[in-house]
Amino acid sequence: MKIMPKEHAALIRRAIESAQAAGELPAFEIPEVRVQPPANPELADYASPVAMQLGKLARKAPAQVAEIIIRHLPEAPFVGEVSVAGPGFINFRLSEAWLKQQVEAIIAEGEGLFTLDIGQGKRAQVEFVSANPTGPLHIGRTRGAIVGDTIARLLEAAGYTVEREYYFNNAGRQMEMLGRTLQVRYLQMIGHDVAMPADGYAGEYLKEIAEELLQEVGEDWIGKGWQPFKEYAEKIIFGWIRNSLHRLGVYHDVFFNENSLYDDGSVWKALDDLRARGFVYEAAVWEGADEAERAAAEAQGTPAATWFRSSTLGDEKDRVVVKASGDPTYTLPDVAYHVNKFERGFDQMVNILGADHGTQYKTVQRGLTALGYDPAKLHVVIHQMVRIYKDGQLIKGSTRAGDVIPIDDVLDIVGSDPVRYFLLARSTNTDVDFDLDLAIARNNENPVFYIQNAHVRCAGIFRMADEQGFTDEGADLDLLGENEAAFLRQVLRMGEALTYAIDEMAPHQIAFYALETARLFHPLYDSVRVFHSEVPEDVARARLRFYHAAKVVFHRLLTLMGMSAPEVM
Repeated sequence: MKIMPKEHAALIRRAIESAQAAGELPAFEIPEVRVQPPANPELADYASPVAMQLGKLARKAPAQVAEIIIRHLPEAPFVGEVSVAGPGFINFRLSEAWLKQQVEAIIAEGEGLFTLDIGQGKRAQVEFVSANPTGPLHIGRTRGAIVGDTIARLLEAAGYTVEREYYFNNAGRQMEMLGRTLQVRYLQMIGHDVAMPADGYAGEYLKEIAEELLQEVGEDWIGKGWQPFKEYAEKIIFGWIRNSLHRLGVYHDVFFNENSLYDDGSVWKALDDLRARGFVYEAAVWEGADEAERAAAEAQGTPAATWFRSSTLGDEKDRVVVKASGDPTYTLPDVAYHVNKFERGFDQMVNILGADHGTQYKTVQRGLTALGYDPAKLHVVIHQMVRIYKDGQLIKGSTRAGDVIPIDDVLDIVGSDPVRYFLLARSTNTDVDFDLDLAIARNNENPVFYIQNAHVRCAGIFRMADEQGFTDEGADLDLLGENEAAFLRQVLRMGEALTYAIDEMAPHQIAFYALETARLFHPLYDSVRVFHSEVPEDVARARLRFYHAAKVVFHRLLTLMGMSAPEVM
């Protein structure tokens, strides 16, 4: 399928070159030609302001430039009427005959409808979720899972070979606290009077794990340290996380263990490389500290830490990469991890992170810049919070999970498709208010039901056709009407929606587009009948072929969003 703004822009460029060759326009470098649907679709299908851009270069009025361009436009089967509007807009109407024939093109492309060539021959990596296995996957982390998986699907639709990666961190203080908490829960079940650690995990789920452990090992672990408890809890919890993701249709190709960066020396190599490039120093306070900060550090006897000179790369201050204790901060292994990504040769890398990582990822990007890597290859998508409502009331959290809402609890109520759509359908820059009542509603107020029902309706028409032995073979598509043509115009904009969503890393645009397309389809379905006594057989055959194409469209959109395309509801 063609991306129509791109096709029209190519025609305009060729027309300008032709006019220049004929001497009707002077020689100048042709700027980027912009073409897009106008705000008012009654005016045109597509419009370009290029003539107004060229007025000064051509030393002519924009309307005159537009007329010259139109005279030199090469013929194209998709172009119907072309006109000049306003101060010099070039307006295009698609050819009605060509538009109706796109039914065949849609059916032919099928599952690959609007597969783009942006990433042809290129490799992309999407890293998402990457939750430490300290508790069940909660609704907030799930938003990152859905955004990441959908971006991966969009990149595949753009022609990229995509790897989905989970950065697995099973070390550090959080994991130690997990082990110590399970140890306490285990000992308490045996009857020992031991208190919870101050920073322990309060969720009931660790009691459940302790019960499993007690059944397996009895009292044999009484004298053990916290480490085996950590390993046991980690194994159980990570199994929960993977199972929750699989329920959502989310699968990862690679699970990258942070410990491997320490095992092969990558963390300390990154530090050495930063030092060699002059970006590392040791001090009690950062170089830009004022006299008061220096005096306070001296009075307190603050020991020296290792600093990254990130302020030279636009940061507001330098950042500690190794604490005075000798332990690295999050920054150093994160830099080493991203060096590893670059060395694996990806053409594009995408990180999906929660709002609490805003400062951290910028420091990592500066670290990569300091090491000579191109940070433009790394795209970071920050997503905001999720709030869940039931009966108009905010749900605070789960005692079992420790005051967070496990995604499995939500999946048990509404299923995977509403979770995917509701977490996708808002820009990542905004919070999501997840309405459980709306998510389970089976009516047109629920966007999930509304979009999926469009696919169901198409499937239903074909069941009726099969019962009657009626097929769409040999359909005369010229018999289709204006309602069908309007829907096909909307379908042709799928390529634009995909391109924008990929370029801007804005997967919510596909959710918007799918809902808009369903809103156009349902009134059409009610008026454009196939099996009706007043519909001639040849018209019915053409309409059936049209619904074949519509079914392909909705199946493609639902698949891009990771949702099911039901045949019945």
